[in-house]
Amino acid sequence: MNYELNLFLAPMEDVTDIGFRRLCKRYGAAMVYTEFVAAEALIRNVSATTRKLTVSDDERPVGIQIYGRTVDAVVEAARIVEREAHPDVIDLNFGCPVKKVAGKGAGAGMLRQIPLMLQMTAAVADAVSTPVTVKTRLGWDAENLVFGSNLSKQFTPEGGWQGRDLAWWLQKAGATALTIHGRTRSQMYTGEADWTLIGEVKRNPDITIPIIGNGDITSLDDADRAFHTYGVDAVMIGRATFGQPWIFSREATQTLTPQEKIDILVELLHINMERIGDEYKAILHTRRHLAATPVFKGIPNFRPTRIRMLRADTEKELLAVLAEVKQML
Repeated sequence: MNYELNLFLAPMEDVTDIGFRRLCKRYGAAMVYTEFVAAEALIRNVSATTRKLTVSDDERPVGIQIYGRTVDAVVEAARIVEREAHPDVIDLNFGCPVKKVAGKGAGAGMLRQIPLMLQMTAAVADAVSTPVTVKTRLGWDAENLVFGSNLSKQFTPEGGWQGRDLAWWLQKAGATALTIHGRTRSQMYTGEADWTLIGEVKRNPDITIPIIGNGDITSLDDADRAFHTYGVDAVMIGRATFGQPWIFSREATQTLTPQEKIDILVELLHINMERIGDEYKAILHTRRHLAATPVFKGIPNFRPTRIRMLRADTEKELLAVLAEVKQML
């Protein structure tokens, strides 16, 4: 089996815009996801949010991920997404751990409101014809896990967990696939992702929907181990894609020269300039990738050059620094 066919680009705010998604698709991402779409902002027609609904046919299959605190708002947002963007899936974000989202009851905050999470999933699945999927975490904290055999006792729909973990209940509610990030909300992005419970969900014969694993996948070797060890249907890659959209292709990772990889980052800069329409803002948006890319690792005495690269505030200045770097490699 060619596991590279089952590598997904994770939805990430201020990262997975259309330009970056298309580059990842070029290098083999089997599925890409948009940035998070706030249901309430979409309903209010906030321009920064509605722009996230722009997708292109050459990046399909593409999922649009939405989040919100109330069933009515998320249902209305899902209908807007389906009508305006026609994505291949609508993904419900029940995993974002940041305080401004989870602290208000959305994202991973739903892990403390399991009945509401299931009600929302069922309502969205009933409201749209587009397949509805879910992305979440192992639980709110280590004492309140929602997957596997060590379940919290707080959930009481129909008389309790009844020996079923959250995957089964989401499947029953209408989710057509489930992505599990191997951390709790309290962990945020610290510590190591625990894939053991992800594997337990996948091995459960009562779970028939695809299970997608997420967390600490930094290379195709990591992805291979996840497939072989835990048997997941797909692996989602998040932060490791920063500055290396070619990570989805073993051939590109191994055969592209460092200079060619820099050229791809320059292409990303130009994509951002065209899309954003403001030179400085495009540079700021691209800096995340320049700061994180592994291309510059190992260059002797690179720190002063790195500082100049990350402080450049015009295209001309940044391209001049990158031209210097190419000569250093």
